[in-house]
Amino acid sequence: MKKRDIKRGTRITLLFAVVVYAVITVVLWVRRPGAPDDHDAPAASPGGARMAWADTLTNAASQSAALRGMDASIERFMGQWSIKGMSLAVMRGDSLLWAKGYGMADAEAGTRMTPTSIMRIASASKLVTAVAVMKLVEEGKLHLDARVFGPSGILNDSEITAAILDPRAEEITVDHLLRHTGGFTLGAGDPMFNTKDIMAAKHLTAAPDSLELTRIVMGRKLGFAPGRGRKYSNFGYMLLSLVIERVSGRSYWDYVTQEVLLPAGAPHFRPATNSYASRNAGEVRYYGPDDEKVEEWNGSGRMVDRVYGGSNVHGLMGAGGWVTSASGLARLVASIDGDPRLRDIIGPASVAALTAYADSAKMARGWSSADRDGHWIRTGTLSSTHTLIDRFPDGECWVLITNSGVWRGHHFTRQMTALVEKLRATYSPALPKRDLWGEGRR
Repeated sequence: MKKRDIKRGTRITLLFAVVVYAVITVVLWVRRPGAPDDHDAPAASPGGARMAWADTLTNAASQSAALRGMDASIERFMGQWSIKGMSLAVMRGDSLLWAKGYGMADAEAGTRMTPTSIMRIASASKLVTAVAVMKLVEEGKLHLDARVFGPSGILNDSEITAAILDPRAEEITVDHLLRHTGGFTLGAGDPMFNTKDIMAAKHLTAAPDSLELTRIVMGRKLGFAPGRGRKYSNFGYMLLSLVIERVSGRSYWDYVTQEVLLPAGAPHFRPATNSYASRNAGEVRYYGPDDEKVEEWNGSGRMVDRVYGGSNVHGLMGAGGWVTSASGLARLVASIDGDPRLRDIIGPASVAALTAYADSAKMARGWSSADRDGHWIRTGTLSSTHTLIDRFPDGECWVLITNSGVWRGHHFTRQMTALVEKLRATYSPALPKRDLWGEGRR
């Protein structure tokens, strides 16, 4: 073979190798987690590549000399209110810019708070439940104007129907429950938090389950005609949990996990438990506003820590029964905010329905409030935790969760909101332009 032919063959071989290498590189780049079209694929399992962030986020990733002042402000705030631990996540344009834990997740065990520490989120669980309702609406399995009670209602069990005292209850719709306009009031206390009183009044030897509690409460008169007033109702969102179960044919926890949370790429969510011994993996220890022992919620007569047995947190279901991380909550918001940079798990009409401005009270479906300008807030309060989701019109969202209750109760939300406003005004421009979810968006 001539030397010229050998050189030509070598050049062809090298060219072919380069082309093959380039093709393989492009394929791997497109298929890698976080590639431009990766977020359009179905969500992976909890251990899948799309959700790797849930296990890899660290405090070290959010250490920044430019933001030491923000760290100091948060630590001062925690000291002022005797908060043991807090987690913060900041999202902008569907990208997670900042995720950090402050203080102790479990002081007795010496465990520090991290971005993946999970905590009770209290009434922020209502946002999760509202999204699940809208998913069922989109699936054609549910209508917002569907009646909840009565022979033609969703919860049409003969025992529940027979227990109804106020005939107006048969007018209650799914949308009334979403908007807290079902007619339920707290004249006899909050049925989700006064189990012992209910047991005494009804001479029960065991705590009522959700269906028995429903029968008991439906044996009371409504405070107002459905749709003719508004009163915040945890019981109403527990009822929505039962509606989700009845319509989907699955447990509330399973439907929400499989159809809402995993598609959103938010695997941190778990059902809350009532005791420290039964806590979820990665869950923090909770600290109440005092050390006073209280009688256990189920009438056992045992004296327990207020935050571990004082109330049936698990039994709140969709009204307040989820635990997750601040970054997990931020991820959920990114999947329901109408921003196309991370594919939403509900359609534009559902996003609009959840955030629609109703009146000066601003109470929305799932969200605590929604302004005309697109400012959405969701809060949550228990004796063991406080949660704030503050999503601003420019798409920036701040999420705070604490593992400590404050004596001011739900009024503490104002202090959390003021902290976010202060931090955002001062430090938002210094937040790194990146995506800790690893999906390449800015």
